[in-house]
Amino acid sequence: MTGHFSDSLIDEITKSLSLNEQVILFQNRRGFSPIVECMTCGHVPQCIQCDVSLTFHKSKNQLRCHYCGYSISNPTHCHSCSSVHLSTKGFGTEQIQQELNALFPNSKIGRMDQDTTRGKFGFDKIIDAFKNREIDILVGTQMLAKGLDFDNVTLVGIMNADNMLYHPDFRAFERSFQMLTQVAGRSGRSEKQGKVIIQTYNPAHNTIQQVTRNDYVGMYKEQIHERQLYHYPPFYRLIKLTLKHRDYEKLKQGSVWLNEVLLQNLKLPVLGPEEPSISRVRNEYIRTILIKIPQEQSLLVIKKTIQKILDSFESVSQFRAIKVAVNVDFY
Repeated sequence: MTGHFSDSLIDEITKSLSLNEQVILFQNRRGFSPIVECMTCGHVPQCIQCDVSLTFHKSKNQLRCHYCGYSISNPTHCHSCSSVHLSTKGFGTEQIQQELNALFPNSKIGRMDQDTTRGKFGFDKIIDAFKNREIDILVGTQMLAKGLDFDNVTLVGIMNADNMLYHPDFRAFERSFQMLTQVAGRSGRSEKQGKVIIQTYNPAHNTIQQVTRNDYVGMYKEQIHERQLYHYPPFYRLIKLTLKHRDYEKLKQGSVWLNEVLLQNLKLPVLGPEEPSISRVRNEYIRTILIKIPQEQSLLVIKKTIQKILDSFESVSQFRAIKVAVNVDFY
């Protein structure tokens, strides 16, 4: 690897550029690096309002939260132990763009993510420049994946396919397949033959293999079997309750109370209350409850029962301030 580029990807980019063809590189993470870590004590700067690490944005020399927008200037020393040995971990579109500038100094590199398309007509300007062949290599997030048609793009590089595969979500593999297939579809859209290179640490992973073979049926059969096995859609309907409150203890009490009442009244699988992977956003703590409903059960009756339980939950004075969002068959 040279930086985050394998030799084969560099060779293919060089080949495409020599033929005056364009290249799209996909990295589903913006910023320069998602983590800044102290090499002495291991401290990672966190957002003060959310339970996430701050992402380093090199162009503005700041660390920023992608959930609430909180930002601080890039630290010169560790806030915990004052060590000056700080290192970045992981990579985003900004870092890819920087590496491309070093690898291909004579090529024009463009970047398309939330940071570069924020201004008025920002998105259109980048698309037009790429269409008019003013940009040789375009790096971007999932904004690139859908609906763009460039006849001169013959190579698509997926920088790190793994970071989509391991989301704690039963649809992770399906969504990865969908995203990778859509990105791959940006290559070779006219007479010229297209090529797609997927960089992954797990080339033998079923989903990666299914994408390379364009095996939708194989992916469908595997996923449908697992959904049936673990009681997920389309075999079970899902209702997700998301509870939020600034007071952690009050939220904990309320979510446990609601969960127990649901279990007593529904006689259905009720999972939770669970802390999501990001359990605090904008100073509000989050708990989720998941209700699984078999296809043969009447959805209307269950919804009415849940609504009654939520009404009684709201009538308890100590829980009134807890926000409850109901998401049916969330997609």
